[in-house]
Amino acid sequence: MAATSSLLAIEVSTLQTLPLHAGLTVLSESDPLPELVSHPNVTIIPLLPPPRWLQTSNRLLFLLLAPFKVLLQSWTLWKALSYTSPACKWMLVQNPPSIPTLLIASAVSFFRRTRLVVDWHNFGYSILALKFGNEHPLIRVSKLYEVALSKHAYANITVTDAMAKVLIRENKIKAPVLTLHDRPANLYQPLTDSQRLSFLQRYLPVREHFNALVDGKAKLVVSSTSWTADEDFGILLDALCSYTTSSTSSHPQLPELVVVITGKGPQKQLYLDKIRDLQSGDALEMVRIYTDWLSFEDYALLLGSADLGVSLHTSSSGVDLPMKVVDMFGAGLPVAGWDKFAAWPELVTENVNGKGFGSAEGLADILRQLFDPASQDLARLRNGARHESQRRWSSEWDAVAGRLFGVMS
Repeated sequence: MAATSSLLAIEVSTLQTLPLHAGLTVLSESDPLPELVSHPNVTIIPLLPPPRWLQTSNRLLFLLLAPFKVLLQSWTLWKALSYTSPACKWMLVQNPPSIPTLLIASAVSFFRRTRLVVDWHNFGYSILALKFGNEHPLIRVSKLYEVALSKHAYANITVTDAMAKVLIRENKIKAPVLTLHDRPANLYQPLTDSQRLSFLQRYLPVREHFNALVDGKAKLVVSSTSWTADEDFGILLDALCSYTTSSTSSHPQLPELVVVITGKGPQKQLYLDKIRDLQSGDALEMVRIYTDWLSFEDYALLLGSADLGVSLHTSSSGVDLPMKVVDMFGAGLPVAGWDKFAAWPELVTENVNGKGFGSAEGLADILRQLFDPASQDLARLRNGARHESQRRWSSEWDAVAGRLFGVMS
């Protein structure tokens, strides 16, 4: 099997017991899961990223440089899939990115007589629309490209039922469309009390708050973001300001919040400047904010040590799901997330393992409710999240992908 999909990148444990060898094509700047790197049934084929001069956030430069970037990516991917990767029966391709991945994968599959399976995590044109708007001609062309090429796939796997319905009803795809909900890698697990204490003692950003976190006088909140337009980070900042106002006036019993934000992205510096301005006054008096970029291992430990995870993912298409929430549940961490998109109920069960919000004040209300010392709501959500953490890749894979690839009866 040749793959450019995180579906295979995560389902390592299944490969150990199946007669299946996989070649995984990844960007060389990506860090595959440690168990994937050492797996005997997986061969990693690195792709060199485009040079920096082809990467820009400027809309005009993006349009001018896009043809050169696409040509370079096309050749790099063609070489990897046609020459470096051995001939195989199946090719599993994650979408997005759509351009030029779907075209190259379709061509290689045709010439090598390989069965192409598209692993749909979102629609590429909907992400591009965040930059140019839905009415831009490029978006229309991108959608036509994506819809046309998707019809050449042998089968399709989607992360939500809502996405599957779009492919069938709007894209008119005749090939099988199967839903396989994302599940966390085995790396993400609930921690014991001793494991949590050990991590909090050595993790530098929060170490000064160790005693307060252990005593419950402070709560640890984690949010992972790509610092892009589909995640309005201002919502979290406004909610934290509202929380501070309440905790210094009408709700003096509320604990201090230690907030760790992980991730990289184009809008990071913009929000770091806003955070610095807010911290210079009294707007975040009851909140301490830290940003970081962690290894897979430490990120998993951070999630397992936190009291609440926050997702600001708004979904460009309305039918995708944030993988960060899946990882949080894997670590047994309850989630507060933006819920104003169709697929949200497929991931989070309201008031069981998480809570949804549609505004900054809605998030602030959740923080006040869950962190009130007299409330048992946070403990109930944590129990629900720990129960959710028991749902792993093996059951999902066996029922859907395993049968598709003919390795499960």
